[in-house]
Amino acid sequence: MKIAELSRFKSAKESKAALAGLADGSVDIVIGTHKLVQPDVQFKNLGLVIIDEEHRFGVRQKEQLKRLRANVDVLTLTATPIPRTLQMAMSGLRELSTIQTPPVDRLAVRTYVMEWDNMVMREALLREHHRGGQSFIVVPRIADMEEVEQWLRDTVPEIRFVTAHGQMAPTEVEERMSAFYEKKYEVLLSTTIVESGLDIPSANTIIIHRADRFGLAQLYQLRGRVGRSKLRAYAYLTTLADMQLNVVAEKRLKVLGDLDSLGAGFQLASHDLDIRGAGNLLGDEQSGHIREVGFELYQSMLEDAILAAKAGDMGIAKERHALSPQITVDAPIMIPEDYVPDLAVRMALYRRLNDAEDTGEIEAISAEMIDRFGPLPAPTTNLVKLIQIKQQAIAANIAKIDVGAKGTLVSFHNDEFIDPAGLIAYTERLNGAVKLRPDSKLVVNRAWGDPAARLNGLFQLTKGLSAIARKAR
Repeated sequence: MKIAELSRFKSAKESKAALAGLADGSVDIVIGTHKLVQPDVQFKNLGLVIIDEEHRFGVRQKEQLKRLRANVDVLTLTATPIPRTLQMAMSGLRELSTIQTPPVDRLAVRTYVMEWDNMVMREALLREHHRGGQSFIVVPRIADMEEVEQWLRDTVPEIRFVTAHGQMAPTEVEERMSAFYEKKYEVLLSTTIVESGLDIPSANTIIIHRADRFGLAQLYQLRGRVGRSKLRAYAYLTTLADMQLNVVAEKRLKVLGDLDSLGAGFQLASHDLDIRGAGNLLGDEQSGHIREVGFELYQSMLEDAILAAKAGDMGIAKERHALSPQITVDAPIMIPEDYVPDLAVRMALYRRLNDAEDTGEIEAISAEMIDRFGPLPAPTTNLVKLIQIKQQAIAANIAKIDVGAKGTLVSFHNDEFIDPAGLIAYTERLNGAVKLRPDSKLVVNRAWGDPAARLNGLFQLTKGLSAIARKAR
């Protein structure tokens, strides 16, 4: 295999040779930075794109790589997928693999979320220095570096430090990083250029200045720069003293403080998805807009579209929700707030009951609710019964059921029943209590008194009709 490299660290001559090799096909593999998505890069026959540290690339850049060839395979690698990518994987648009096993003898990084304290920071740097290790101090902006440099000179004069940031010349950055790697300095003060791809086993303490200004994935990646040997590593996520954080920043830091186990990147990315929203799967927004239509509706629509695309038939998705019976019955049907106080949990239970496939699944959810919250109140018992009625109504091709004070009217989907002869025989067996009208609607001449009686009556009626329909199929 002939391998080439493209990045700003390569000379113009080397870059030109690599580009020529890609264009004529003599280069088999090219390893590069964002430079690979520039217009002057032409591939003769691109077949596979591997994107490492995927969160550092924008959606447009990734799409640009894919557009180079229509049927290119794409493999993305990251410890912290952006919400948009994670959503694509969880909804089935992409396949997903997770690596859960850490390296042998690797210890989790101890994480502290705290206000900046001169004494604590000094002790942290000196402790690492005295055990023969090195430390990182990361700041969000180049403008913040001068203040921290002065602090290091005044407060920790015992240690030698070096600075690095993206506006330095490539050769200067390389020299400084090499000097730090060779242990000529105890502390590296830098911006987020150290976020990815840095492996220095002797560096096991990181202090992140103004951690509230970093994203969740950034903080996780920065924390991953330490603890890369068998020694215990420490991460200090600091904020300004007496500073009121906004709600989202506080939530980000709390999540990172709580998730300090090894391999927590996937759970952390899930929290990021929850905090920021899942983005636009068709456009290039990486977070946000799903909240406008509601996550459940968006997810349901997306699932339908994916099922249809996989089956190669757009009719399948329509068929799945073609029949959703309307049932009008005078009975309290709900999960009361005093039974399940948490709104998110209540909504999740409504969704699970609505999505239940069969009676067994409905009973399992009911048993779970009893186990978690106590005996079912009457309105919740009614809800469970109504979901069972709805399933039987779908099986019987029923489109609408109206329960009145003196009787019930049943309308079939497209005014059709799968077994007309069986339906007529069913009405005859009930001796006039049920009549079939000329317009193919079924009338039940029976008044059910209380809500429980109405729901039980409906349950028996739909059970009988669905049994006839199933037998005919």
